[in-house]
Amino acid sequence: MRASEPYDASDPELVADRRRCQEVLRGFNARPEQDLAKSPLGALFESVGASTFIEPPFLCDYGFNISIGSDSFINFGGVVLDVSPVSIGDQVRIATNVQLLTAEHPLDPVERRQGINLSRPLTIGDGVWLGAGVIVCPGVTVGENAVIGAGSVVTRDIPAGVLAVGNPCRVVRSID
Repeated sequence: MRASEPYDASDPELVADRRRCQEVLRGFNARPEQDLAKSPLGALFESVGASTFIEPPFLCDYGFNISIGSDSFINFGGVVLDVSPVSIGDQVRIATNVQLLTAEHPLDPVERRQGINLSRPLTIGDGVWLGAGVIVCPGVTVGENAVIGAGSVVTRDIPAGVLAVGNPCRVVRSID
């Protein structure tokens, strides 16, 4: 799963990992910690930098595949489907209702019906701003200091230092 190879989401170990994550999320969403790095949610993540804050409600699958740099912020309604690694850089701003998705399913209907699941990691570079309602699809990298406009669906890599908007998300201009 973490290596982007097909996996079975009903595997008992994965089910137990998701349940453990949900317990931590219930506590966090009821009483968010100001110091994420010292909270049970932060302990669940692969890594959390200093001065990073997440507003509840926040949802994720496992937690242990999430890395967030220093001085980053995720606003209300963040969703991170972290089947594969999700790397969020330093000083990243993520607006309300943003979805970072690594999970996907086979296009072949026979494979889908067999319960085969797929995933690809995603990376959000340092200094990125994701506007409200942005969806970042599996396997995407958003380059350093890029700005993604509200409501955009990011289906392919976005280079550093650009403003990109739309569905599918496309570069509008350079901002460096």
